[in-house]
Amino acid sequence: MTLKEGLRVRLTADVRLTEWAALTEDTAAEPTHGVAGSLSLAAGTEGTVERVVEHRIPGEGVREYERLKSLLDSFGEQMPTASGKQLREKVAALEPEWTAYQQEGARVTVRVRFDNGFVLDDAHEDLFTLA
Repeated sequence: MTLKEGLRVRLTADVRLTEWAALTEDTAAEPTHGVAGSLSLAAGTEGTVERVVEHRIPGEGVREYERLKSLLDSFGEQMPTASGKQLREKVAALEPEWTAYQQEGARVTVRVRFDNGFVLDDAHEDLFTLA
């Protein structure tokens, strides 16, 4: 399921967040220290999607495949026979990595503002279902 901004969603599982938290109010002249914190959001908590981010970062082999394939498609017919053959072999060698990248799909994360005021950012879309 691909979520979109503005959709109402519901958490499908309990989510527990733990992290060191920094104090935002400096009431003392001394430096403030971080405190350990924990927050749990119950399954069924509803909110609205504020942002959707697709993370699709190609590896070195994928970028090289795209570059060489473009070169082959544009100039392959005009290349000397040996050069064209060598380029086709390089493209063929990188094709399995390209195919895997295409089948992999993008990892999607979302930012959701829950009705209780909490905001969960960079959460995987699989944590949510439509409300």
